[in-house]
Amino acid sequence: MALPLLDAMLPLNALAQSAAKAVKPMRMAFMFVPNGISMEHWTPASEGAGYALPSVLDPIKDLKDDFSILTGLSQDNAFALGDGPGDHARSTACWLTGVHPKKTSGADIKSGISVDQVAAKAVGGLTPFASLEIGCERGAMAGDCDSGYSCAYSSNIAWRSESTPVAKEVNPRLVFERLFGSGDKAGQEQSRARRDLFTQSILDIVMEDATRLKSRLGKRDQGKLDEYFESVRDIEKRIIKLEQVGRDMALAQASRPTGIPHDYGEHIRLMGDMMVLAFQADLTRICTFMFANDGSNRSYPMIGVPEGHHDMSHHGKDPAKLEKKRLIDQYHIDQLGYVLRKLKSIKETDGTMLDNTMVVYGAGISDGDRHNHDNLPILFAGKAGGAFKTGRHVVYKNHTPLNNLYLSMLDRMGVRIESLGNSTGKLAQLW
Repeated sequence: MALPLLDAMLPLNALAQSAAKAVKPMRMAFMFVPNGISMEHWTPASEGAGYALPSVLDPIKDLKDDFSILTGLSQDNAFALGDGPGDHARSTACWLTGVHPKKTSGADIKSGISVDQVAAKAVGGLTPFASLEIGCERGAMAGDCDSGYSCAYSSNIAWRSESTPVAKEVNPRLVFERLFGSGDKAGQEQSRARRDLFTQSILDIVMEDATRLKSRLGKRDQGKLDEYFESVRDIEKRIIKLEQVGRDMALAQASRPTGIPHDYGEHIRLMGDMMVLAFQADLTRICTFMFANDGSNRSYPMIGVPEGHHDMSHHGKDPAKLEKKRLIDQYHIDQLGYVLRKLKSIKETDGTMLDNTMVVYGAGISDGDRHNHDNLPILFAGKAGGAFKTGRHVVYKNHTPLNNLYLSMLDRMGVRIESLGNSTGKLAQLW
């Protein structure tokens, strides 16, 4: 079982400070929401620091100093450019690539390599998993999902090559087994069967070694280890509880798949917890997280919106629909806040995990009614190891390529490339 970075792992000599800095990992996460965002409730009225938080962002007002809102960034290659309808598919495929996808519902799909996979190819070899792709809504890899565009486009934001999307995992149990199993598939199944047989946690299996290790650690490291183990145990308990609910529903002939939480918010939080644990144990430094596929028509009865999300995004300036869209957007931000607070709660050698992470949250569509891809809603959280200035509203000229931000992020990951998709250079006013 992987361990978080402990003080005891750092060299104790004259070069300790520089060595500690060298082993401090930088992470990047991309969190995608569908159907655009209510821009009038998202965009701050003033620039710079000291801006008033719009209502959609109210759930993360306590984190205001840990993120910035970036206005004016665009993915112009997600526009039709002569290809007609299909904005949901194009917005998803283009969001991390900056490449206009080929309009096809067949096997000849074509987009571009995404920023996360550029980073994974460069630094993924430093961790057990080059990258982690997770989400909360299943997606198909074939068929027509949006006006002649393959389902592969609207279901994936990560692309390993121009013809190979990286499928996300939506089942929390399978993500957990991948991260904390025994490596190969056969070993993972054997490990899980052994734990299930004795109804043990993975921690029960390693506890003897863990106790021996703790006796050799200082109090700070002991606290780190306890915090990490408690997080793993908590996730295990939640997965087991959800699976029991799934089995009960199956017995009642319900159709909910086993392992997928019935509570959407819990699903997001559980996947977010595993992303954080993967970062904490340095299992990976790169993650993409889709809250849902673009075009999703999920309903939100828990916040008083029984109608579908996609339907409400086509508001036609109807005040009732606009308010329901605002509530959905605010609900998503509430879940984002949970993940950001978890990142911030984990102390590292220099600051917190959030300080050493770059998180991009946003959508590939601006206004869901207009289906436009300029002036996208983009939130950047984390300080990128102290280099990023947070707590601001930064306004760029509209149609500034979003990929310029990605070039800057790759630079912070130590990945030096000259261009990505439609980029025109690194983004100014960030550092």
